[in-house]
Amino acid sequence: MALYGEDDMTSKTHGSRTARIAARGFLSTVAGFALLYGASAATGQAFAQITAADSEQAADQLSEREQSNTLSLEEIVVTGRPGGAGMKKLDASFAITTMNNDAINKFAPKSTADLLKAVPGVWAESSGGESGANIFVRGFPGAGDAEFVTIQVDGMPIFPPPTLSFLENSSLFRIDETVERMEALRGGPNPVFSNGQPGVTVNFIQKQGGPETEGILKLSGTDFGEKRVDVQMSGPLADDLFYSFGGFYRTSNGIRDAEFNSERGGQISANITKLFDNGQINVYTRFLDDRGAWLLPIPLLSDENGNIEEFPGFDRGTGNLIGNGNRLGVIETGRNGETRRLDLADGRGAETFMIGGSAEFEFDGGWTIREKFNYMSGDADTIGLVPANTPRTLGDILAGIDTNGVGGTFTFTESGEQITDLSQQALTAGMWSVEKDIESFTNDFSVAKDLFEGNTFTVGLYISDYSSNDLWFLGNDQLLAAEENARRIDLSLNDGTQVTRNGFIGAPFFDVNAAYNGRNIAAYFADEWQITPDLRIDAGFRIENQNVDATLENVDFGVDLDDDPTTLFNNNAAILNGSFRTINFDETETSWTIGANYNLNQDMAIFARVNNGQKFPQFDNLRDGADGIQSIDQYEVGLKASTDMVSVFATLFYNDFTGLPEQRFIDGENVVIISGSNAIGVEGEFVVRPFEGMSLALTGTWQDAEFDGKSVNDGNRVQRQPKLQLRFTPSYDIALPWGFATLYGTFTHVGDRFSDSENQQVLEDYQKLDAGVVMDVDNWTFQVTADNLTDSHGLTEGNPRVLGAQTGTAIFARPILGRSFRFSLSYNF
Repeated sequence: MALYGEDDMTSKTHGSRTARIAARGFLSTVAGFALLYGASAATGQAFAQITAADSEQAADQLSEREQSNTLSLEEIVVTGRPGGAGMKKLDASFAITTMNNDAINKFAPKSTADLLKAVPGVWAESSGGESGANIFVRGFPGAGDAEFVTIQVDGMPIFPPPTLSFLENSSLFRIDETVERMEALRGGPNPVFSNGQPGVTVNFIQKQGGPETEGILKLSGTDFGEKRVDVQMSGPLADDLFYSFGGFYRTSNGIRDAEFNSERGGQISANITKLFDNGQINVYTRFLDDRGAWLLPIPLLSDENGNIEEFPGFDRGTGNLIGNGNRLGVIETGRNGETRRLDLADGRGAETFMIGGSAEFEFDGGWTIREKFNYMSGDADTIGLVPANTPRTLGDILAGIDTNGVGGTFTFTESGEQITDLSQQALTAGMWSVEKDIESFTNDFSVAKDLFEGNTFTVGLYISDYSSNDLWFLGNDQLLAAEENARRIDLSLNDGTQVTRNGFIGAPFFDVNAAYNGRNIAAYFADEWQITPDLRIDAGFRIENQNVDATLENVDFGVDLDDDPTTLFNNNAAILNGSFRTINFDETETSWTIGANYNLNQDMAIFARVNNGQKFPQFDNLRDGADGIQSIDQYEVGLKASTDMVSVFATLFYNDFTGLPEQRFIDGENVVIISGSNAIGVEGEFVVRPFEGMSLALTGTWQDAEFDGKSVNDGNRVQRQPKLQLRFTPSYDIALPWGFATLYGTFTHVGDRFSDSENQQVLEDYQKLDAGVVMDVDNWTFQVTADNLTDSHGLTEGNPRVLGAQTGTAIFARPILGRSFRFSLSYNF
């Protein structure tokens, strides 16, 4: 990875990085196939016969559509199970949401995080674009990112730490036609299995091949100019060997038009499945190279009562500060003219290679062995335009800088045109550069034994090894006109003082050069006992050690980069100084869970569960000296039921959170206080089918989450999360002579929230309406979806860099994305 001090027009060379990833990927793929295939050579012939459903008749298709409008309690789920062993959803003693490929396509998510809006108990802010979402779970406290969310592929974490600064798990995965279904497990046995995530584990299960050759070719477009192609195909290579491959590519300027191709990239993935008499092996690989603009708060107006209005000339739904006038920049990173060239088109995304696999074999005597692994390597960089100071007139800006009253001149940087109207609104926004070179290997091996009739004991070993090499330059503020696709502005004072250079009014204020390495080793034990035909209990225990070591370069603050006080643009800078410090962390903790499920009849069950989980500090926590381990106790009771007319899955939950670090100034010193929070709530999924073809679905969460008595913010609501959120989706399937059609819509209500833990920045409640139609004719499918049909402008984030209430002034905040339409045409074969 390139460090500071390179040539002033040199940036990170993505081409050579791609070559390195591809080379490593090819070698890893060959090694993985050889390892798994060779290990199974003597095991036998076909494990199970895969059959394909006959879907050529319209009546059968309608029946399948009606079945998809249930909660699929007879479906087999594998997430949160020891070693990934399957179990009927009705028999599971935990809260889990499932969505198949058809349901995902109907939802038409704009990103991986956007899909999580369909999961009760989860609050997802996807207004930041394809990457960089904020995702919260069941009132767990957090300032942003996705601290309690793990994204899996086929039961293995993509990257074991749920969140690092500028990197949350959903940024590393893209949904396409290679996904068979999603499973989202909240709480439950999460603290014991996988990476021990106590919040939510979202498992994307890939399509595998079968005895019939089949596939899909899909072309999509939008009213804002996106073009996308998806392809997926699967079939047999031999009687007991099957393949599946697919991917996508897309390109656009984005809903918030950046004036250039800011959303671009794609993904390629493939897997092979080998069946045996007593088991199977699957190996997969995925290559992702996709990025998009990091969408951040925009200028808005807030009156004395906090009512939000549009900033003059800036559309709330489609406006973007990013544009051709500020796309490229050269930032100063150190003394002697050290610089870096940045391009906002690089945006926020990932360029990664992944290989993984699984094996499962059953043996005489009730023994089962399961093995899963995943290796991932690549880059997850961020180049973003981050708002700093809210809009003010140029006159106010000049008055704040020109303390001697000498006067000054404003000009547009690109054109050189002088600005004489000092009532022109302007703002500052930083060009932040964050480079992350990440790598991880995870492995989960388990052995299960049927001890006696109805009782299975499992012991497993989980190992993860992961690293992140970081290079950050935060700050680099620019003076911009307060307008869409903002132009840069230069200011020079009449006494010769240069306030800006090429529009830049500041240097980096925070730098990081760090190499982090982490390793987690956990042993877990689980026992399941079917005591009676209707009563099943399970328990699990995990003991885990985390070891982290890191080397970080020290930073000098308040440096004048050219020792010239008349060039204000590079005064008060932060620079890496060539000296280093180290971090070492080594701790062991335990987690546990106990649950029970009781079937009241063949269509209805109740369950109860209690667990205790831990959250180890991650790299950024340790860099900032926060090495405490947070503990979460969770309690759940739930009801599941499904009849011909009604399906219900409802869960009452309570959690108690301790070990939360909070900063407080006492007698002028920054003191860290360890506090906590608690939350009580109910989450549910309900489907009513009043007559053939019609379904009425309701998904919702009500929760009351607040900081406890030890907190600086005792009694305040946990920030960013609504008390109430609801999604109501009516859907009507119509059988037609030439096929069938589905009409559907979704009404979403999001309750009010607070952007800050001090509960001073109110984010008002809002409503949103989506709609769509799907038509199937023979092998063709045509779909139209309308997102935010009424062009709602609900806010998901205030300005996290400003403390206190934001009323009676121009502010920064991030509204949801404006109205858009997507059209797709698919050919299924």
